[in-house]
Amino acid sequence: MTTSSYDVVAVGNAIVDLLQAVPDTFLAEENIARGAMTLIDEARADHLTARLPDAVVAAGGSAANTVTGVASFGGKAGYIGKVANDELGARFTTEFRAAGVTFDTAPRSAPPGTARCLIAVSPDGQRSMNTYLGASTLLAAEDLDADLIQAGETLFLEGYLFDRDEAKAAFVRAAEIARSAGRKVALTLSDKFCVDRHRDSFRHLVAGHIDILFSNESEILSLYEQDDLGAALGAARKACPVVIVTRADIGSLIATRDDTVAVNAHPVAKVIDTTGAGDQYAAGFLFAFARGRSLAECGALASFAAAEVISHMGPRPEQNLRALALKSGFRV
Repeated sequence: MTTSSYDVVAVGNAIVDLLQAVPDTFLAEENIARGAMTLIDEARADHLTARLPDAVVAAGGSAANTVTGVASFGGKAGYIGKVANDELGARFTTEFRAAGVTFDTAPRSAPPGTARCLIAVSPDGQRSMNTYLGASTLLAAEDLDADLIQAGETLFLEGYLFDRDEAKAAFVRAAEIARSAGRKVALTLSDKFCVDRHRDSFRHLVAGHIDILFSNESEILSLYEQDDLGAALGAARKACPVVIVTRADIGSLIATRDDTVAVNAHPVAKVIDTTGAGDQYAAGFLFAFARGRSLAECGALASFAAAEVISHMGPRPEQNLRALALKSGFRV
């Protein structure tokens, strides 16, 4: 196996996020499922965009957020995702490269346009997402950069991309490319409703291709159709070498075949917006993992990154994570 030149290479939905704080009544008025991600069409996206006139606009997408976090820690990250040749696509590309992430996937010249996610942030920091997937789901196996994938210590796959058969095929192909180069493959389940839609496909992917699985409690329960977390973890650890379950302010669990590491949540003065918490958790974990840290250290740095992002509006770090981590006594 050759030495990796990237800590993480991610494949995911390239999306521009529009975030705005809203009262709880807004969710009822717009019939928005609280705390979930709902897929919408372009007309609905245009309507919600008009209802969120003061939104914070930023290049987003789950795996995209993760690799910008890796870069903020001082790691080297690459990304594969599809945008359109339009204003939002240009903004995504510019912001992403400015964050220090390698992004060279060719934009799509024909409709649909670049994906966007309308995120309504409730007073308690909970985010409710309505996503127009646009060009992002049109990523196919031919868009994969095999050299980039082979150069990454870990390939990180985003569950949100699983809504098209072509994207599923691209996932499997990317995992095969990574495995052939001796790399690790990580997957985030992304959302309970995403798991509900693709449970069998996710189980097959996890059992056959995944080394590190990221999930929250509701996602892992859904994946293995359990009501008890212990039972779900028992099923998961038989299928995957490392299984991570985030549990908000309770902390997280990192399970291997023979052991479970409990990680405390990193303290945060006030939760402003939970958007990107799981994404930045993955960033901290995968950055530390690429440096050979113990699972406990990986989890601690992951919780630290999640705490930073929930302390402000938006899914990406506002402060340089490397400088912040060093100041807080972490090894980075």
